[in-house]
Amino acid sequence: MLLFVVNLSLAAHPMQEKSLKILLIPGFMLNASLWDKVKGFLPTIYDIDCVSHLHGPNIDEIAQSIMKDRPAQYVVIGFSLGAYIARSIAEQFPAQVKALIVIASSLRADTIAQQHQKLHAVQLYNQHNFRGLSTGSIAKTLHPQSNQNKELIQTIQNMGLQLGYQVFAQQSILQRYPPQKTLNFPTLVIAAKNDQLRSAEEALELKQYLSAKLVYIKNSGHMIPLEQPKALAQTIASWLSHQKWG
Repeated sequence: MLLFVVNLSLAAHPMQEKSLKILLIPGFMLNASLWDKVKGFLPTIYDIDCVSHLHGPNIDEIAQSIMKDRPAQYVVIGFSLGAYIARSIAEQFPAQVKALIVIASSLRADTIAQQHQKLHAVQLYNQHNFRGLSTGSIAKTLHPQSNQNKELIQTIQNMGLQLGYQVFAQQSILQRYPPQKTLNFPTLVIAAKNDQLRSAEEALELKQYLSAKLVYIKNSGHMIPLEQPKALAQTIASWLSHQKWG
């Protein structure tokens, strides 16, 4: 995902980096273009596969649909809702996961109040009047230095508009849940202290439960892949370069 100012240790691990297959999973009402800038900053030797649409009535079945016909081992990277899906992949298909990276996510399930709020939002719209996520709701997810960035807000809205109301309704009612199994491979948690959707406390909970390394990205809100794509890519590549694969 980058032009590198990070020591990737390629000389020390020339074959290690070439062998890495990366699977990128987007978040709520986002598609594969979420990762466009991030990919541009990652080492070109990575074999990167981006999931575009998330099919299935629940997170476990979405994870199954993603992994269908994928025999290889992947570094599975999920953002926000996509991180819940990435964890499900890790739980259901541990032999196919080389490492796990969760970005701007949580261990916590939705509260009853959150579930009602999402259901209410679904009921406000239909396939004729849905125009993507509202400007106000998007702005709340961004860092104060980005929440008036019309181009960034429009980019997020356009992804939601492309996905459409049916995907909005489906993803709104997906039940998030805590981990079901202990994971036994390298895990990285990436968060932003200015994230208004997922708190620093939630990032610490993830770090502790998953026995993971935790890295905070500066000057970002929730939308880390769009707000700080270079810093995110550098963080991912640097961490991966220091792993000793079995």
